[in-house]
Amino acid sequence: MAEWWRQRRWADPAGAGRAVPWRSSLAVAVLAQAGTGWAQQLQPEREPLDALGRCLLLLGPALLLLRHRHPVAVLYGVCAVTLAYLAGGYPYGPVVLAVAVACLAAVAAGHRRAAWAAVGALWAGHLLIAHRLYRGLPPPGDAPLPWSAEAGVTAWAIAVLAACELVRVRREQWARDRAERAAAQRRRADEERLRIARELHDVLAHSIAVINVQAGVGLALLDTDPEQARTALTVIKAAGREALAEVRQVLDTLRAPGEAPRAPAPGLDRLPELVEQAAAAGLAVRVEGEGAGRGLPPGADLAAFRILQEALTNVVRHSGARTARIRISRPPGPPALELRVDDDGPATGGDAGGSGTGLTGMRERAAAQGGTVEAGPRPDGGFRVLARLPLPGPEPGAPPVPPEEEER
Repeated sequence: MAEWWRQRRWADPAGAGRAVPWRSSLAVAVLAQAGTGWAQQLQPEREPLDALGRCLLLLGPALLLLRHRHPVAVLYGVCAVTLAYLAGGYPYGPVVLAVAVACLAAVAAGHRRAAWAAVGALWAGHLLIAHRLYRGLPPPGDAPLPWSAEAGVTAWAIAVLAACELVRVRREQWARDRAERAAAQRRRADEERLRIARELHDVLAHSIAVINVQAGVGLALLDTDPEQARTALTVIKAAGREALAEVRQVLDTLRAPGEAPRAPAPGLDRLPELVEQAAAAGLAVRVEGEGAGRGLPPGADLAAFRILQEALTNVVRHSGARTARIRISRPPGPPALELRVDDDGPATGGDAGGSGTGLTGMRERAAAQGGTVEAGPRPDGGFRVLARLPLPGPEPGAPPVPPEEEER
């Protein structure tokens, strides 16, 4: 029988299935029966507890079995049963436990006004029975309830409503906290997804651009200059190997999110490799102020490298220029790193205003560090990418970067 009760499901007002609350209802019934028997010994002037009184004590907890499905109806039913019990002149006691439980269920289900109205009706009914109708109700010769005792009944009603309101507020707070935690988890997942997308785009776009250019060179020279075609294939192999290594690093991070990366994240110390790859794709790159990019925080170092990588990739893919200039500097004012990439154009296709995914990724990387990226045509022709990344202030006593070191 108990197993049947455990498996029986009802639908609550929110639509979620809940088991019939038979354990709490049974506990209320046992406390009401035992407690009322003890209260009868302390109130000999009240009507002795008979079969009808016992049935009324059981009827209230029995109605509580349906409180998750019909909280308002159960509350009014329990209040009516309690009034019938009090009208019968039976001893005061734990009969009010069923009212408290039913009121709590109604308030938790969002029926605050119904709960206040039901408890208020119960209090008013008890006031009428105890001070007006007591002459025609058992026990015979009953006197009106003292007003001091009536104050206790009123305090009990207020306490029940206050406790229910407190539970309601706590439940709403828990619900808000759960919603905020879920929203924060979704936000972190979205940010991680964007970070991975940017990382994969930066890794693959640059390497594939080099591979695409060299594949075209190899196909064009395959018959006329086999040695140059072999060189192009060698560059393709190196670019593919590097792309595979970086993709593997990203995937390793995904497979073991709690572990530290096995390989250091790329930074401006790999700028010479970037220049060599661009040269292999037919783009000559001149770097100015390379020393200004030393000693950067890991986040800013990675962002600077990826921005320069994407800027050179865009020159290879979308510009007819065969030369590009990179300038790295730390402008006066608040500590910051400035990256500037210029090419002389002309554009070979795409939106020169910079609405592509690559430029979007650069702006997102800079924004993640609190910086900005400006990209667009130069007044004298060509295209310019200008990124500014804020840096933490120098530690006390740390020597500034010499100007001649920035220009080297």
